Amino acid sequence: AGTYCLLASTATGQTLPGDVGDPAQLGCGIQRTMTLLATSTPEHRHTVRILFYGQSITVQDWWKDVAADLKARYPHADLIIENRALGGFSSQRLVKTAETDLYPFQPDLLVFHVYGAHNGYEDIIRRTRERTTAEILIQTDHVNARADWRHEETDPAKVTTKDWDSFMNYRHLPAVIRRYGCGYVDQRNLWKRHLAERGLEATALLRDGVHLNDECCRVMAALAKAALVKRDDSAIDPMNCGYVRTLAVGKDFDIASGTLKLDFDGSRIDLIAGRSSEQPMTALIDGKKPSEHSELYCFTRALPKPGGPWPVVADLSSETPLLVEEWTMTIARDPAKEDLFAFTLRGSKTGPDGAGRSDTRFVSPSGRVVIDPEDWDVSYALGLARVKPVPASFTACWRVVPRHLDQWQPAASQPGIENAITLAHGLADGPHRLELTGDLAALAAVRIYSPR
Repeated sequence: AGTYCLLASTATGQTLPGDVGDPAQLGCGIQRTMTLLATSTPEHRHTVRILFYGQSITVQDWWKDVAADLKARYPHADLIIENRALGGFSSQRLVKTAETDLYPFQPDLLVFHVYGAHNGYEDIIRRTRERTTAEILIQTDHVNARADWRHEETDPAKVTTKDWDSFMNYRHLPAVIRRYGCGYVDQRNLWKRHLAERGLEATALLRDGVHLNDECCRVMAALAKAALVKRDDSAIDPMNCGYVRTLAVGKDFDIASGTLKLDFDGSRIDLIAGRSSEQPMTALIDGKKPSEHSELYCFTRALPKPGGPWPVVADLSSETPLLVEEWTMTIARDPAKEDLFAFTLRGSKTGPDGAGRSDTRFVSPSGRVVIDPEDWDVSYALGLARVKPVPASFTACWRVVPRHLDQWQPAASQPGIENAITLAHGLADGPHRLELTGDLAALAAVRIYSPR
């Protein structure tokens, strides 16, 4: 693989890692993304969606360095990069917030690190595979101050859950990486070698025993940048690679009598226009408007006021079809018990929609909001936002957002950027039928995404 040079000195004189990983491993598992980046030109700028997700380590500034580096190395790519990490949220909580944060984003690449229960960790990776076509770059744990990193057991046959760091980094995560075909940054071993070669203790790169100091952010960024490379031995068509397929008008299908009927197998479908149009295209999926598919809606985080980015209800669901609207929950703390709450609910379109308590399963009269008692997380969420004590009353707000379009009228696109729109994502992965009517002469292709 092409090796990214990292032998540079930092502002404090520290040398960045010379050992950035096995060249045979760098870039593996993420070559669709790297090919999209590397083959972007001024005439053909690929749109690439990258999500950083995890907890407080991922919140730290190293990710901004990585994002800036990608933009500098691939100036002709149309990069959409977001960080939705939640400090303090281990895998047990993040497995719930991934429903609002991760899968609806539909990343091409997920850069992921989190602490917590191993089964919750794997659930996030498995569901990412089931619901998206994202490639996944997993970062193993860096060395924190409590770790006896010079003597920890690294043989996967010998480690047990009694030594959690060894279990996760040398047994469980390697198995997850193999099972789901992920790329990875061998952060823990590289970190240990970096410390040993320089005669450093782990605290030299930490500000509080766990979190990174500025020097440490540079090291973590350097390791991530080295993994984000296009391999010389990789040959992949990113638009036709098995789990992503592009079907061209006149080549893969024809349009007859002003109507397109196309059977496809997947969970997401994009339309690509060859030109702008003065008339819209109208879609049906499986004989219904996309807006009539209940799975093509999702909730955003239920955020408190006052508060921060941490949701006070970790997971919301519904029993009846949703509307695109805003929801407000008015919450009152029980004066006798800090972790018990009463609330009323109102939707901007639904209107008043019932009242309930946090210790009882709630199904709103419309059926559009369902909350299980175990999904309440008020004290923890407000504590992370330093709102203490819990207020006697406050609100939480969220939205229902669509994952579909019923009609599309392609307008002129930016020079070099594909004139494309996602018609639907979040469909049950399987066989479907698309029907399009309207100005189909503007249609150039259809792209199907089928989770692996």
